[in-house]
Amino acid sequence: MFGWEFPPHISGGLGTACYGLTKSLTKENVEILFVVPKLFGGESLPRVDFIDAGKVPIKINQRKEIITQQIEIPGEERTEVEVSITTIEVESNLSPYRSTSYQSPVLHMESWSYTLEPTTSEVTTEVEVSDTFTHKFSGTYGPDLIEETKRYAEVAAALARELTFDIIHVHDWMTFPAGIAAQEASNKPLIVHVHSTEFDRSGENIDPRVYNIEKEGVEKSDHILAVSKWTKDILVSRYKIDADKISVAYNGIVPKDLKDLPAIPSIGSHVVTFLGRLTFQKGPFYFVEAARKVLEKFPDAHFIVAGSGDLFPQVVERVAQLRLSSRFHFTGFLKGDNIDKVWSVSSVYVMPSVSEPFGITPLEAIQAGVPVIVSNQSGVAEVMPHAIKVDFWETDVLADAICNVLAYESLSTTLKKNSLNEIKNITWDKVAKKIKNIYHELI
Repeated sequence: MFGWEFPPHISGGLGTACYGLTKSLTKENVEILFVVPKLFGGESLPRVDFIDAGKVPIKINQRKEIITQQIEIPGEERTEVEVSITTIEVESNLSPYRSTSYQSPVLHMESWSYTLEPTTSEVTTEVEVSDTFTHKFSGTYGPDLIEETKRYAEVAAALARELTFDIIHVHDWMTFPAGIAAQEASNKPLIVHVHSTEFDRSGENIDPRVYNIEKEGVEKSDHILAVSKWTKDILVSRYKIDADKISVAYNGIVPKDLKDLPAIPSIGSHVVTFLGRLTFQKGPFYFVEAARKVLEKFPDAHFIVAGSGDLFPQVVERVAQLRLSSRFHFTGFLKGDNIDKVWSVSSVYVMPSVSEPFGITPLEAIQAGVPVIVSNQSGVAEVMPHAIKVDFWETDVLADAICNVLAYESLSTTLKKNSLNEIKNITWDKVAKKIKNIYHELI
């Protein structure tokens, strides 16, 4: 199994999903080798062996030619001279339009210390030798991400040639090249697990490099897991994938005991929370616009924005332009107990995503006893019939929904009760059983 992140070192929902799924798969007696670009420490699960891609040796193939030439010099005995020539096969970034003079192998002459005379015979012996090196990985989503995915694929191919396994399971586009490389090296079936697409993350302004990686991954896979019908529809319409090749496997939630939730000082009785990355996909500006309208009816309301992302400066600037800074609290990226602390003071959680493949955070909010409002443009809306759902662009409707939850305690209580009943069936154990059956069908 290949994944770009794993708890406790995560940047979003992908790592959380990998943890929940692998934990439940082990309950189904599935043994897992989980390969991450870099192990930061603390990654641990029973029956899961973690592999740090940066510590996997990659072989460099070399071909050594040993040429023995017998030279006959008048008046002297026949002399044998041995010449060793090594050809090293390495990756090249050369342009395909270089002149032919650049296309011959690079030869390293280890010894050549005489002038050739006419020879009577020549014998050439080829010997295969090899050396190894390791790749370096940041294990993050930095500017070198595309290149890291290529190096990660080299590691995957090396592992696939050495290890014994039955199936390859990869999570999101960063790992698709690795999955394909492992598939080609081992001839084992490949499952690609699509947690989000480039259209979810970027709208119509997609990065063609990422799109092409995603398209190649879903095309070359033996089967595709989509986290929602929303995502499946995108794969069919935008990537032209046969719907029969795709199974919907909703995300789950890890049961959690919340009896002793850590508390923080209350900032008011009406607290509205946004928790997620501050990116186009998550719709933070719609949250800010709705907040402005909520404050017209609830001037004492406070708004928590928990998360980081490329739109962070612009969101802060927009709040300042609307003169709402005193009502907003920006926490930055949170995880673990700090998220639980936010839930402990939240009156309602809002997820106004523009395109959300699934959305685990609403489930976590419900588990913590917080009513939720989600966008219709999300996968989680498919499994929560009793949640309040709105179109992300309808900020008036969103503001009204928030106000209703704040104003009517009975509505808040009903939402919490019904939603808690719904998430009892949204478990990773249920998802793992389905995926294990798919494994057996492919093996």
